Formats: sequence, C-alpha cells, structure tokens
Amino acid sequence: MRILIKYFLIFSTLILNSQDFQFQNLFDASLSQNIACYRIPSLISTNNEVLVAAIDERNKSCSDLKWNRDINIVIRKSYDQGKTWSKIEKIIDFPIGQSASDPSMIVDRFTNEIFLFFNYMDLDNAKDVYRLMLIKSLDDGESWSKPIDITNQITKKEWVNDFMFITSGRGTQTKEGTLLHCLVNLNNGTHVFGSNDHGKNWFLFETPLKPGDESKIVELSNGNWLVNSRVNSNGYRYSHLSQNNGLTWESYKNNDLIDPGCNASILKYDDKFLLFSNAYNSSSRKNLSISLSKDSGKNWVKNKTIYSGESAYSSMTKLKNGDVGLFFEKDNYTKNVFVRVPVSWILEN
Repeated sequence: MRILIKYFLIFSTLILNSQDFQFQNLFDASLSQNIACYRIPSLISTNNEVLVAAIDERNKSCSDLKWNRDINIVIRKSYDQGKTWSKIEKIIDFPIGQSASDPSMIVDRFTNEIFLFFNYMDLDNAKDVYRLMLIKSLDDGESWSKPIDITNQITKKEWVNDFMFITSGRGTQTKEGTLLHCLVNLNNGTHVFGSNDHGKNWFLFETPLKPGDESKIVELSNGNWLVNSRVNSNGYRYSHLSQNNGLTWESYKNNDLIDPGCNASILKYDDKFLLFSNAYNSSSRKNLSISLSKDSGKNWVKNKTIYSGESAYSSMTKLKNGDVGLFFEKDNYTKNVFVRVPVSWILEN
C-alpha cells in the first residue's frame, strides 16, 4: 500500500507540473531562403482584444543590430485570441544598410493607440550610433505611422556614442494614464522613460538603475513602480522599486528568480498577483517557465515549466478569457511560438 501511495504521489506531481501545450510557430525562418532568423518577440492585446505579435526579421545574418545591415520588423495579428493568425506583414523596412530591431509595444487604454518602439542604426553612415524610434497605430495594427525619432527626448547629449537601446517586449501604462518603458545604456545604467500626454511627448527619468540590462516595468496595485532587470552574471535577476513615481529607487536581488542572463517578461495580471516568464536556468537559455508573485514581486513561487528545452526571450499578455498568451523563442532561435497557458494551471498548488 505504501508503494502504491508513493507512486500515486509521484504521478500526481508529474501531472500537476505538466501541461499538454499546443505551440504555434508564428515565424519560421526555414520557410524563406533570404531570412537568417526571426528574433526578439513582442506581444500585446488591444482594447478590442486583437493580439499583435511583433518580431525582428533578420536577413542574411542573425547578428544583432550593431552588426547587421538588414533587419526589418514584421507582425502577425490574431482576431480570435490566438487560435488563428494573419499573414506575416512587414511594417518597418529601411534600405539595406539601415536596420530596425528590438520591437516593444504599449497599448494606451484610453486612446487604444499602439506604440511600437524599436532601435535603429545606419550602419553605412553612422555606425554604432543608436537612434530610438517608434511607430503608432490607431486601428489595432492595420496601419502604422511613419517612424518617429524620440532619441533626443529620452537620452542625454553625452550619450551619443554609447551602446544604448529600448528594451524589447513591452512597456506599461499606469492607472492614471502615464506611459512607462525602459531603456538600457550599458555605460550609464538602465533608465525609465515615459509620457504624460498619451505619447505626444516623451521624457527621461534621471535616476539610473543598477545593476540592470534589459528591464521591464509594471505599476503595482498600491501605485509603486517595479522594474525587473536582467543581470549578466551570477544566475539571478534584480528588482528596483520606486515609491515616489520614479524619483528614487530601492534595488534588491531576486533570489527566487533564477536566470541565465536573458530578456524576460513581467505581467501585472490583476491587483492580486504578478506573473513572470523567463528561461528559468542559472547558466543556459532553456526551461521557459512562468513564476507567480502574490506580494508585489517580493517573493516568487509556483514556478511552472512551459517548455524544458532551449528557449530564450519571451513576452506575455492577458487574454480575454483570463488565460495567458505567451510568445517566446524556442529551440535555439529556430522557432518563435505562441502558446495559451491556462491561468488555473499556473495557480494550482
């Protein structure tokens, strides 16, 4: 009897920590001879429940912006919560020698405007000079504005030759309507930037957050701001907390969030809990998982594995029925998949 109980408990644990996920490969470079890879996923839900998935289309080389003369940004949209997706659409395509990379998005809940941010470089005429830009859509991603350069609004003049970029994935909007996002300056730290007028003008918060590489920001239920940051050493992440709208910050190590030094995603699901997705491994980009916090990011529990194999950058959004939409890099950057994750499974004991 004891043996039977033992095996029952083991079997129950395996069932509890596994899920028959259906991975949809939205961007597959093997279907085109000209595309080296797709990288850097970003996913949002509009007010009209349209899902927009954006990603780099890297041609001839899979190298990052600083070393790649031909990166475009493409999207796919879903009108049925991720069951089916539109054809791939190229929305940013500069002449060869000029590249756009690292998409991230914010949806303004008050105006339903999508802001899609990206980093730009003219490798022929201004090598190593980063320009930080955005495009906008007022119709759920059906059409987009021309690129708008906001570099001078959200950076300092002395940064002109620095390695800097807007973090890919997504930003956020506070309850009062302020748009918030993160940029990284590898010489001068992570910074928050934002807009108080629905994206007409942008400004930089002066205080650098260290340590920190690619970072994500959310507003907590009590109005505080939380930034979660990639740290490229020691197998863990850092958090930065502001209780005065970004004037000052308290930084601390997240011992509960194992990480190999990789971009991740944080989602304020509701006023009760936060969700966090990353490659949950201290040294390798694998084991894409979702963790849960019920105390505003102080502690993280109930780590659930979505995919145990090779996995890297990820982006999350809340779906209409309450489940979580997850878009992530899979199998050594050869696949970029969307998966629906039941929130009930995340919350299971």
